[in-house]
Amino acid sequence: MDFTRRETLALGAGAALMTILPFRANAAVEDVIAQFTGGAAVADGGVDLTAPEIAENGNTVPVSVAAEGASAILLLAAGNPTPGVATFNFGPLAGSRSASTRIRLAGTQDVIAIAKLADGSFGRASKTVKVTIGGCGG
Repeated sequence: MDFTRRETLALGAGAALMTILPFRANAAVEDVIAQFTGGAAVADGGVDLTAPEIAENGNTVPVSVAAEGASAILLLAAGNPTPGVATFNFGPLAGSRSASTRIRLAGTQDVIAIAKLADGSFGRASKTVKVTIGGCGG
């Protein structure tokens, strides 16, 4: 197969980008957290995160989060190409400040929950989920 000079450069640029992206993943997680918190400090605790220690299939990993008095909870998958999974917002009449869902994980990685509490502070919980079959591509 013959490639033009432009196609060769595009392929090379794509390959270079793919080697850089894994190093950018943690920075992307920190950027998403900073955007959610407005740059405020995040303390450990204040939010309960439940996820399996081992997930046989990364396509459907059950996760639940809860935080007493939270107005919002951000859920992140640190190793996914797009780390932001969901933001759960709770109004003043919410019966409970909890949510459950199933998420897709690319591979073994940390699942992170950040809760915005009623007093304006932020709490954090994380859990490493070992995935035997990845769910995001590949």
